[in-house]
Amino acid sequence: MALTASTTLPYDAATLTKTFTDEDFVRSISEHVGGSLVSLVVDGDIAGPFTLTAVRTLPTDRLPDMAKKLVGASLTVTQKESWEAPAADGSRTASIDLSIGGVPLKVNAVQRLVVVPEGTRTDVEGSVSSSIPFLGDKIAKSAEPMIGKALTIQATQAGKWIENN
Repeated sequence: MALTASTTLPYDAATLTKTFTDEDFVRSISEHVGGSLVSLVVDGDIAGPFTLTAVRTLPTDRLPDMAKKLVGASLTVTQKESWEAPAADGSRTASIDLSIGGVPLKVNAVQRLVVVPEGTRTDVEGSVSSSIPFLGDKIAKSAEPMIGKALTIQATQAGKWIENN
């Protein structure tokens, strides 16, 4: 299943990168959706190429009943982002791999911070897949809107975070 999300914020890409890698911000996003941040590791200087790995626990109360029966009350989600160095105009690209402990569901996406006259447009394009026989496509299809919404929440909350910090 394909997913896309796009949001434009009135900030430069360097400010957004700093926000997206701030442990307090990542914790606040996790808590905003009812979960908690287990760990956050940033490997490398965010001024160049770096890798971010965030591990979160998230509640399953918004999942379809079929999925809740399989996974229980919470999920452990590991998000690994491999960021390229900024382009000459400050734009950035990150490959995102998301895995969910105990669930054969994978998310592979590319996030782009694109410099535009209004600030920075955050674009995410990717795919959701599941290897469960017979039910995999149905599970991926039901997970896709929630994952797209989560990525949009991150961008919109980043704007609020920057204004308040």
